[in-house]
Amino acid sequence: MSSTQQRLISLDAFRGATIAGMILVNNPGTWSDIYPQLRHAAWHGWTFTDFIFPFFLWIVGVAMTLSFARRVKEGANKPQLLMHVLRRAAIIFGLGLFLNGFPFGLVSTHDFSWAVIRIPGVLQRIAVCYLIASTIFLYTDVRGQIIWIIGLLVSYWLAIKLIPVPGFGAGVLEPHGNLCWYIDSQLLAGHTWRGAPVPGFDPEGIFSTIPAIGTTLLGVLTGHWLRTDRSREVKTAWMFVAGNFLLLLGAILDMWMPINKNLWTSSYAIFMAGWANVCLAMFYWLVDVQGVKKWATPFVIYGMNAITVFVLSGLVARTMSLIQWTSAEGARWDVKSWIFQNVFAPLASPMNASLLFAIAFISVMFIVVWFMWKRKWFLKV
Repeated sequence: MSSTQQRLISLDAFRGATIAGMILVNNPGTWSDIYPQLRHAAWHGWTFTDFIFPFFLWIVGVAMTLSFARRVKEGANKPQLLMHVLRRAAIIFGLGLFLNGFPFGLVSTHDFSWAVIRIPGVLQRIAVCYLIASTIFLYTDVRGQIIWIIGLLVSYWLAIKLIPVPGFGAGVLEPHGNLCWYIDSQLLAGHTWRGAPVPGFDPEGIFSTIPAIGTTLLGVLTGHWLRTDRSREVKTAWMFVAGNFLLLLGAILDMWMPINKNLWTSSYAIFMAGWANVCLAMFYWLVDVQGVKKWATPFVIYGMNAITVFVLSGLVARTMSLIQWTSAEGARWDVKSWIFQNVFAPLASPMNASLLFAIAFISVMFIVVWFMWKRKWFLKV
């Protein structure tokens, strides 16, 4: 089987490692005791946590290139592929809204109103980036896709720097007063994330989705490279070269537009695409070139049902927090806090106990996806 036809086990493993990391950082035992690397950077800069979302979007771009090539070979045309994209994007966006609203006020411990439901979110951004990047991919060649990437990242940069925000002026890069905050606060008033750095801002908001599309298209370029007939060794080497070039470029651009996940700055998009290239190159070299696969099996299992396990983990975590009761001593408990305090807190220091809870959580999720994997249940949207 040619390299353009063979499924990349390394990509499944990289996707699985990314989604496992996402679940890990989303589910500590307590949010008050977390290692700094398991939190997002407060504003400028980056931590381990800030790698995860751009990695997933970048992987979407790589997988899109490989998947569409296979579908075209099977006889699908562009309108058919576009309808598939529209359907899939709508489902993913709907799943994101469902997670944001769950359980829709059906239990007494949950307040819900359509008037204040959060509209943006991780899955919603994935859906929008997938839809727009897929459309660009279907109707342009590689040269056109490169032009789109440059256009998206440069235009976003210029807009942030040059368009004045009423009452603040142009070029504000602080949480309050930047262009992304202004657009979200005007167009999504009441529907942004309550945990955002400032009210009215959303880290998955409208305007900052523009460079996130660029991140997805940077993954598309890597997908094109993997489909070439060059040797696997050459592919690996040039992924490392491209990754390190993007890392250097992102670090240089950081001097003018800081690397910032909340704003998804152009420097952040480039820098994280560099890391994604380097990481996939390592996975690819070990798994698909050297054939060292056993260590990656747990990640592959996660990666084969990535969206499913992400949604399931969100539902389980929300449910654990909503089931509440009052003890005989008058203490108020929910399932998550009770398990953490009675099982994990006695085992280690607060930070380590919180981390142990997160590891146990992803282990339980792994059991679920392992059961699905053994029975070849792969839920596709």
